[in-house]
Amino acid sequence: MNPWLLAEFHYFDFFAIDCRASNTVMSTFPTVRLFLSPDGVSRNLRKPSKMSTSMVDLIRSKYDELKVGIDPEVDSWLLMKSPGPLLTILGMYLLFVLKIGPQFMTNRKPYDLQKIMIVYNAYQVIFSTWMCSRAFKAENSFSTIFNNTCKSATTETDRQFTLDVWVGAWWYFFSKIVDLLDTVFFVLRKKQGQVTFLHVYHHTVTALFSWGYLKYLPGEQGIVIGLLNSFVHIIMYFYYMLAAMGPKYQKYLWWKKYMTWVQLIQFCLMLFYLVTIVAMDCKLPRSLTFFFVGNCVIFLYLFGNFYRQAYSKKNKDKVLQASRNLLAEGDAMKRLIAQADSNNNPNTMDANGKSIKQE
Repeated sequence: MNPWLLAEFHYFDFFAIDCRASNTVMSTFPTVRLFLSPDGVSRNLRKPSKMSTSMVDLIRSKYDELKVGIDPEVDSWLLMKSPGPLLTILGMYLLFVLKIGPQFMTNRKPYDLQKIMIVYNAYQVIFSTWMCSRAFKAENSFSTIFNNTCKSATTETDRQFTLDVWVGAWWYFFSKIVDLLDTVFFVLRKKQGQVTFLHVYHHTVTALFSWGYLKYLPGEQGIVIGLLNSFVHIIMYFYYMLAAMGPKYQKYLWWKKYMTWVQLIQFCLMLFYLVTIVAMDCKLPRSLTFFFVGNCVIFLYLFGNFYRQAYSKKNKDKVLQASRNLLAEGDAMKRLIAQADSNNNPNTMDANGKSIKQE
């Protein structure tokens, strides 16, 4: 049977001609629509397949689901309506610190950011101190955390406590966005060696997961996690502030390697707390608890591996260098003794201290 043509005239400045086949063999091919524009140029456009259309619809529906969080009030806060803005920020961050930034700085001198670094790190110390204080601001916060009933927000008091937790969680998330500047400053100062996998992974993941925590599963666990992390940041950024103040403060930076120990202790305390609330059968989001456990284990491994590579190697190098220095000093002492003996005896001494009888 011959194909038939159906012309459909539109009230726009073109008309379309559908070409279809009525037999079963030809109908297996996708429909082709021939568009004739007023200038006489024909254009063939393939009609999207049902599979591609359904895939786009599926992605769109899943993205719409991601926009719906735990509470409409949280959704109304800055950067919390959808994951789009955060993913854009993280994408730009990764693109800059891994590719654009290093290429931009290739033929340039490092920027002098000393004053900026002092102000930035001082701000981080003050902000982290304020974040620690927020953990104690909520009424009966720690008694609520360790109460094995862990009541939900059924009363006005519980609702207020929940809101306090959410507000604190938003500020914690906001701090993780600000923390991305750490890596930007490394790049602009041409310290690309400090832009390690651990550093980039840590900053990216904490920003992404702190957003997801507040958006979907904000629980009381966040109070302890945020308190411990903010306390570590006070120590860490105080160190960075001293380091940025110049060489005359270098003598106060002897405790650098202990910062990694502080971070490792932080993750151990987090794990202990999370295991405790599971053992107490606390009615907190169990999925969130296990997520935190997994995250802590990953960071324990990464930071532990960093400590072994950074400081164990340095210690071995120091021991090796000290051994070389002792050997060199021993050789020098042996030569001095040989020279003294040669002055006191008629026989001269060689470099190994052996007598050489003069003729």
